[in-house]
Amino acid sequence: MTVYLSSRGGGGGYYMMNKPYRKRKAVFLDRDGTINIDKDYIHKIEDFEFLPGAVDALKELEEDGFLLIVVTNQSGIGRGFYTEDDFFILNNFFLSELEKVKVHIAKVYYCPHLPDASIIKYRMECSCRKPKTGMFMKAASDFGIDLDNSFAVGDKMRDLAITDYFETRGILLYSDSNFNNDNVYGIRGGLEEAVSLIRKLSAGGCA
Repeated sequence: MTVYLSSRGGGGGYYMMNKPYRKRKAVFLDRDGTINIDKDYIHKIEDFEFLPGAVDALKELEEDGFLLIVVTNQSGIGRGFYTEDDFFILNNFFLSELEKVKVHIAKVYYCPHLPDASIIKYRMECSCRKPKTGMFMKAASDFGIDLDNSFAVGDKMRDLAITDYFETRGILLYSDSNFNNDNVYGIRGGLEEAVSLIRKLSAGGCA
């Protein structure tokens, strides 16, 4: 079961699936540790901080024509550390702060599940918790995403899980070393450096 949240309210996001559309290229982004500073099980507005350069990087990706999709594991919900309502409050703040600078996240997909979750309704072997690909596939279906011409970016290898199944290229942030392993690239920096690499790879260059 995949759980997802629309940045615009409701389940439809920006696009109606019964109308013709051209396949879109997207960047799948982890949230905590990729866009904002990862403070364990963050769920309070006062603890939320964007990583340096992250907002400008998101703006550049959108200007380059990429749909911005956030895919985030939120096991703190299943562990009972915070509620889904807490997540929604923080998520709305996150999106509204980006909207202020004209950065638009098409949709935030999240997974609250764990096989051993403390909260019984979240205790399951789901298809959405990364490194499983349910959230990626739901986004691809919702928005008509061309996975073979898209990117996944995160600070953990599980954030790049979709690269095991499609030609989606993955970028691992804050890696100990620069590397290129098939279609996964490791970089030492954050989102700003990832934007430079995405532009180079999109233009047909090599890392």
